[in-house]
Amino acid sequence: MKYQNIMKNNKVQCKICPRNCILANGQKGYCYVRENINNTITLTSYGYNTGLAVDPVEKKPLYHFYPGTAVLSFGTLGCNMGCKFCQNWHITKVKTDIHSLNKTSPEELVKIAKHYDCKSIAFTYNDPVIFFEYAIDTAKLCQANGIKTIAVTSGYINPEPAAEFFKYMDAANIDLKSFSEKFYKKNCSAHIQPVLDTIKYVKKETKCWLELTTLLIPDENDSNEEIKSACEWILNNLGEDTPLHFSAFFPKYKFSGRKHTDFSVLLKAYETASNNGLKYVYTGNLTTKETSSTYCKNCGATLISRNGYKISEYNIKEGKCIFCGCQCDGKFE
Repeated sequence: MKYQNIMKNNKVQCKICPRNCILANGQKGYCYVRENINNTITLTSYGYNTGLAVDPVEKKPLYHFYPGTAVLSFGTLGCNMGCKFCQNWHITKVKTDIHSLNKTSPEELVKIAKHYDCKSIAFTYNDPVIFFEYAIDTAKLCQANGIKTIAVTSGYINPEPAAEFFKYMDAANIDLKSFSEKFYKKNCSAHIQPVLDTIKYVKKETKCWLELTTLLIPDENDSNEEIKSACEWILNNLGEDTPLHFSAFFPKYKFSGRKHTDFSVLLKAYETASNNGLKYVYTGNLTTKETSSTYCKNCGATLISRNGYKISEYNIKEGKCIFCGCQCDGKFE
C-alpha cells in the first residue's frame, strides 16, 4: 500500500486521509475498514458492497453530467467522517460484519453496468475515499470499457492520494457540509481546510467535472451570512459556473431529535446563492420545477426543466443553448 508510513513498534500510519491514523497490528482505523494487517494497511471491505442500484444521474446529485442517463450506484461500509447527522448512518456507523455483505468484483460491476445500459458507475452511499483501492480498480476497468465514473464524497483526503483518485474520476459531487471550521469540528469531528483544498484541486487541476452539495441543518449551517460567505469563496476560488445543490436535512443518527429542514430554508439559500452570482443553483430532495431547472447563464432561458429527477424539457444541442448559442457548463450527450 503506497499511502502509509511504517512506524516503530510494528505500527503503521495510514496516509489516505487527514486523520493519519497510526495503527498497531490488527487495529482498524477511524473508518473501520482500513486495518493494519502484518504491517500493511489493508482495505478489509474490498469487493464487498451494501447494495447495488440503478439511479438517474440527477440523484447523485449531478445536473450537468450527462443529464437523463442511468448510473449504477454502490458503496461499502464505514466512513472517515464523524457526522452526527449522517443520513446513511446504518452503513457508515454500524459495525456490520463485512463478510455478511454482497461480494461484487470490479469486473462484475462493469458487467452489471453494461447490462442495465448505465452511462456511469457511482461510488456513493459511503465515502469512496476509504474504499480507495476498490474504487480505483473499478474505475480503471470503467475507462477501458467506455463507462464514466462518479465519486460522491466529503473530500476528506490527503493531497497525494487525491491526485491518484481524481485522475480516474469523470465527475464528483463533493459535500461542502458547512462553511465553518466550528461546524466541522463540532458535528463532523473533522476540519474544513482539507475539504476546501480538495475542492479547489478537483476544479483547477483535474478534468473531473465538479458539483457541490450542502445539506442545510436548521440553526447549524443555514444562516444567510454563512451561505453568502460560502458563495463568495466559490466565486473567488472555483468560478460562477460551479453547480451548488442545497439539500434538506431529515432527523437521523445523533440528530434524530432535531427539526427537519423546511423548503422555505432551501428556497432562501437558493435565492441567496443566485443573487450572489452563482449561475447554477438547485434545491435537492425538496424542490420545485423552478429550483431544479437549469437556466442559460447568458439569456436566462430554461435549458433543462426537471420534474423531480425526471427531465421534462431539454433545450441544449451540442452543449449549447438552442436559443442564444451560449455554452452550458458541464458534460452533455
